[in-house]
Amino acid sequence: MIIQIFKSRSIKHSYDWKLVGIYLVLVLFGLANIYASIHSSNPSSVFDLSTRSGMQCLWIASSLGLAALILFALPARMWESSAIPLYIVVGFLLFAVIFMGVEVKGSRSWFSFGAIRFQPAEISKITTSLLLAFVMSRPGFRFSSLKDLIKVGMVVGIPMLIILGESETGSALVYVGFLFVMYREGLTGWLLAFLGFVILLFIMTLTASPYAALVTLLAILLLFNLFRKGFRIDLAFLALGIILLAAFLPAIVNAIGISLGPVAIMTLLLLCAGAVALWIGYKNKNRFLTYSTAALAAGILLVFSTDIIFNKVLQEHQRKRIEVLLGIKDDPSGVGYNVNQSMIAIGSGGFSGKGYLCGTQTTYGFVPEQSTDFIFCTVGEEWGFLGCIAVIGLYVLLIWRIITNAERSREHFTRIYGYCVAACLFMHLFINIGMTIGLMPVIGIPLPMMSYGGSSLWAFTILIFIFVVLDHQEKKYF
Repeated sequence: MIIQIFKSRSIKHSYDWKLVGIYLVLVLFGLANIYASIHSSNPSSVFDLSTRSGMQCLWIASSLGLAALILFALPARMWESSAIPLYIVVGFLLFAVIFMGVEVKGSRSWFSFGAIRFQPAEISKITTSLLLAFVMSRPGFRFSSLKDLIKVGMVVGIPMLIILGESETGSALVYVGFLFVMYREGLTGWLLAFLGFVILLFIMTLTASPYAALVTLLAILLLFNLFRKGFRIDLAFLALGIILLAAFLPAIVNAIGISLGPVAIMTLLLLCAGAVALWIGYKNKNRFLTYSTAALAAGILLVFSTDIIFNKVLQEHQRKRIEVLLGIKDDPSGVGYNVNQSMIAIGSGGFSGKGYLCGTQTTYGFVPEQSTDFIFCTVGEEWGFLGCIAVIGLYVLLIWRIITNAERSREHFTRIYGYCVAACLFMHLFINIGMTIGLMPVIGIPLPMMSYGGSSLWAFTILIFIFVVLDHQEKKYF
């Protein structure tokens, strides 16, 4: 009797079945939309193995088997103890696939075994999350320690750089989400602000001009220092005067007739101002002013290296997608075709959608890759605004439950790993939906649990159910 009560308590209450239920709803709804995306006027069965929906059924069955294995067969403690060897093995696979993998759409990131293809980049999110949780949960870990900061940077940076070498920009971008995990564990929020700062300068240099980016750089740093010291009206007028002077500098240079260009003059003035600020900050032990000077130097370097990064580092198709996204070029029949058709499909769905299997854009295949990267536009066309809100709501609820359970955890490893899972899900959700509605460049990233593909579904299943079993490990005796 006691054993039965213990088992009942352990199975029914200590596992988060609501979280598992949300996962299953997303998986099954994804299958329904995959079938809709390949549906034609002469439809086959959803279970037909010659179609993507039939293959997805196999991936779902195998994923549920993996979930059961993680929940009921493998010991929960093994994930922490095996974090390092798993990370090394997957790191080797990431490196090996560059030389031994097959090229798919310009990316050499797949191992091919006949009809089955495997992408190590998907699994690396799991091993990176495990090792990040392992390193950050060690006693005495502090972000104020340079040694610990370097450890964390290497854990995230090594696989990210290798994945970039595979031309998998989308998968590499997901690793940026780990910054939110680090912020939760004590990393300064200024790093996140700096990341946003970098993105802003990069976009302004491309869309406006290097000079506009330099003026923006100066304005933001002045305002940061102004409010850091406490608002003073005299300093505010001084800052405003400097910003206005910088804005009108090209006109002043032209009026005087100086041959040196305004960008060069502005750069020299900023470097001189930075040198003075660095001296003042060092003399008065003003760390914020010193950091601002470092940000100024980094910003100038970024502005002048944007052209090199854009034209030499990024590949041609990536440049074209960014140009279309930022409105630099208009190419609705070329690189902008996918996004244009996707937005047409989503917009045509209206409030409640055209009905399941009734979407014309979907049925007749006007949107390329609709069962994989653009599965969300199937939801928009056939289920409408209500369907889109429902799907996004399920993802938000899933992420919220993971974060809530992570916060309740007494084990640092479980809490940090839970935040890693939430960060990976959020980044995939944000990027995928963003690119289907034209807010992000098309970089080939699946919608978790809903897009077609075995590697992606297996990876997210393992990622989520490791957290479920770690959470269960703490709850089963309470």
